[in-house]
Formats: sequence, structure tokens, C-alpha cells
Amino acid sequence: MAPPSGHSFFLISALGVFALDCFTRAQGNGTLIFTKENTIRKCICSADIRDCDYSLANLMCSCKTMLPLAMEQTSYSDRLTIWFTDTSALGLLLNFTLVRDLKLSLCSTNTLPTEYLAVCGLERLRVSMEAKHPSPEQSLLIHDSRESESREKPTLFQQGWQTCTYISFLDMALFNRESTLKSYSVANSASLANNFPYFSHLKTFPILNNKSYVITFIY
Repeated sequence: MAPPSGHSFFLISALGVFALDCFTRAQGNGTLIFTKENTIRKCICSADIRDCDYSLANLMCSCKTMLPLAMEQTSYSDRLTIWFTDTSALGLLLNFTLVRDLKLSLCSTNTLPTEYLAVCGLERLRVSMEAKHPSPEQSLLIHDSRESESREKPTLFQQGWQTCTYISFLDMALFNRESTLKSYSVANSASLANNFPYFSHLKTFPILNNKSYVITFIY
């Protein structure tokens, strides 16, 4: 077989580079956390990884196993993706954690209970439930940070807690349905525990008396 001409070789090379770029392209580094067989793995990934592909994540990302007691309160300024099979570890990972861009991928067919996660400062949420329902990924813009630049930025609070202007409550039962993501917000709420008595999370949340909050419910 004759070798490809210069033009053909250039075209093949360009297609190869394009395919590689599509496979590894990412919007900067992102954090991936997944729970499997009672272990928690935290990874830093420079490329988007196919949902629930644990082997590929271990191969292409820098991962380490975390003990549940070592999962201290932190914040994520980049994209955070969590693969999960049930809700047992999600509260530990997310409740009142500062996350701006969050993706949750259900990697099992389990039916999830009606439990609420309280996420601080959430701007965009993406959910994937392909393992349970053959439906495309959904995305929801909670708020635009450019609209709140005049607000006080989130700051660290005592004992590692974080206080922020926006708090989102996410109903995990939404993963049992094939309906579209929905949300509604309540603005200028000051007395959170009194206004929302059914959310026990707020009893442990460090509320500042001189701040008002925007509460968003996602279902």
C-alpha cells in the first residue's frame, strides 16, 4: 500500500489531534469525588471523565482515598463532580459546603429517600441519572454571581463552618423521577430557623443576625 500523500497525512494528523483534544478537553482542573464499596475517593482531574467510569477516573486523575472523619469542611471554587450510589455520604460531603458549580451523578438504580442537602453558594447544578433513567444530563442555573458581586463574599466562620448569602436545599428524591429540574427561591429571609422549621440543618447553621439570605429549593 502506498504511503499517504502529504495532504492526506496532514489531514489524518489534524483529525487525530482533534479527537484527542475532544477526549481530554476540560474547563480547567475539576474535583471528582466518588463513593464505592464504603470508600471515598477524592480526585483532581484535568479532563472530563465519563460518568461512573471508576477505572478511567483512577487512571486519568490524581486520586487518593479519604477517611470519612478526615472529610473536613472545605470549599470548591472550581467544578465539583460527585458520583454516588446512595445518600449515606452526601450529607458529610456537601451540607453547608461552599460549592459554586456542582454535578451529581447517580451511579446505581437505587431508589433514594426524600432527604435534603443544604449547599452554600450554589450557582449551577447539573444532575445525571443515566444509570437509573435513560435521560440526558440536566442543568439548572441557580443564580448569576455577577448579579451578586455587591454582596459580601462568603467568609469562614467559627469551627470551619462557612456562612454565605445563598443556601440551596436539594431534594434527593428528584433522582427517582424523570421530570425536569425545578426550583424556587425565597429572598430576604433573615430568621431561617423560624421561617423554615422543618429543615433541621438550619438549627446547626451559624446564622448572623445582620444578614439576610436567599433560600432556594430544588426539586
